[in-house]
Amino acid sequence: MILRRHWISPLTFFFFYHVTSVLADDELDCHVTVSPSVKFDLTSIGGEHTVSRKRDSPPTTMVDSVRLDLCSELQPLDGVNERDQCPSHTSVCLTKINEKENEDDRIFSVIPIVQTSTAEPSYKALSSPKGLSVIMHGPPYTSNSTAQSFSLTLLCDPEASNSDPTFISYDGAELRLEWRSPAGCPFGESGGGGGGPSDGPAEESVGSGVGWFFLVLLLALLAYFGLGAYYNYTTYGASGKDLIPHRDFWQEVPYMLSDVASHLCSSVRPRRSSSRGYIAV
Repeated sequence: MILRRHWISPLTFFFFYHVTSVLADDELDCHVTVSPSVKFDLTSIGGEHTVSRKRDSPPTTMVDSVRLDLCSELQPLDGVNERDQCPSHTSVCLTKINEKENEDDRIFSVIPIVQTSTAEPSYKALSSPKGLSVIMHGPPYTSNSTAQSFSLTLLCDPEASNSDPTFISYDGAELRLEWRSPAGCPFGESGGGGGGPSDGPAEESVGSGVGWFFLVLLLALLAYFGLGAYYNYTTYGASGKDLIPHRDFWQEVPYMLSDVASHLCSSVRPRRSSSRGYIAV
């Protein structure tokens, strides 16, 4: 009995571990963290979406149709032959269809643009216009072709609802789409709106800019006093207060500030006294 428990337990552990790993690899994370203060929630645009474009090639028309799911893999289409669909574990599939009047449509090619096993998604926050850039990867379409890639520009548009992406281009290797959606609006840990847009990144950039200005100013002052003291020491053999560059000027600074303050105070006082009215004669 003891031997049986020790034999089954490792097998059971291995089985559940393997199943869990496979499921995790087949799912794409729709909760994107670019930085601690910039996050995106793409679950609202998850699920299958379709976008297409048409290209005239008389006497036929070429239709490039894209099926995509940013959060998971695509499910097989009912009633469509397996060879006319992208293989399993595909999240972005491009189908080229040839249409001709009075004839049945002909599927020209089926290209798995992104597969969950090779997606390796990368994300970059956009500032102007505000949004998110998404890059994913897929296998080569043929043995002598380059690997496929998917580029999505997700733009922040709080007013957009239930919209589908826009087909931008496909050059045989890279598929580019653009999508306007509230999901393209970033939010932070303390956004207070559970996924609404936040002005945190803009405020952070302004604050960091002011900080860099004062840091550069401080470094410039340190370099000025350091190099000036070194010059006075090596050139004149100065010591003590004489090491300070332009010492006379710095000694006069407090008096100059005092004069400026006195001038400002004297210019304000007459304005206050003039409001007392006229004196009868």
